[in-house]
Amino acid sequence: MTMMYSHTTDDKNRMKQGDICVRIPGFTEDRGMQAAKRGMFFLLAGPCVVEGEEVVMGTAERMVEITSRLGIPYVFKASYRKANRSRADSFTGIGDVKALNLLAKVRREFGVPVVTDIHNPEEAAMAAEYVDVLQIPAFLCRQTDLLTAAAETGRWVNIKKGQFLAPESMVFAAEKITECGNRKVMLTDRGTMFGYQDLVVDYRGIPTMQRTGFPVVMDITHSLQQPNQSSGVTGGHPEMIETIARAAIAVGADGLFVETHPNPAQALSDGANMLPLDRMEAMLERLVALRKTILSF
Repeated sequence: MTMMYSHTTDDKNRMKQGDICVRIPGFTEDRGMQAAKRGMFFLLAGPCVVEGEEVVMGTAERMVEITSRLGIPYVFKASYRKANRSRADSFTGIGDVKALNLLAKVRREFGVPVVTDIHNPEEAAMAAEYVDVLQIPAFLCRQTDLLTAAAETGRWVNIKKGQFLAPESMVFAAEKITECGNRKVMLTDRGTMFGYQDLVVDYRGIPTMQRTGFPVVMDITHSLQQPNQSSGVTGGHPEMIETIARAAIAVGADGLFVETHPNPAQALSDGANMLPLDRMEAMLERLVALRKTILSF
């Protein structure tokens, strides 16, 4: 199964029967500043980590219902393992193979692409057997061997911009993928460190990264993290999720990344930042309306 990115919205390049095809309509051939204002945004959304079958399948089913009705191209998101945790006793996963098999089940039963994180080069080929998009965590966005391994799988690669990195520098991360012959790249902004325990979003980074010619995603929920807390548990501002999302749509982000959970208070990872699943539909309805308004100018 594959995921297609198209610079246009026509059907001249059709996928072979049986493939998963998600069109990402963000860019025209001229690229540049106006490139991202031509179509509906796409969405990467799901729980932070694979906790078990009930949360994964239940979340996927509801998200497919919502995005199908609203016409939003959708990619299911869940990490099969969490390697970057604040404390040694933090939850990291249910086991690699078990988690990846659940992600493959989402692909199979709902017919949507799936994205998951990888953390070292040895994980790339393994994860690529189960998912459509390999995600490079922000802290690892300059790791050449990791980027090369992801590129060589032939899968889409979503590179998150490091919290310490200027958006102009992301072109070099993207080049590490394209130099391997893989142009299936998307770039994601997840905020910039503001002191030791907070993040801010500089929305100039979205058009700046779009000049690379690749689709650009705004990671809403991780941008609202408050890391490095004395408790060893990352805090956040989930009440600001829609605010950050609206601003991202207004400046022309191609896609949004939103972590969601049926009950964030009981989530095993990043519960302080996730959007309750029962609030997703209303928010997306408003964001779709906003996108349509932006496209009318």
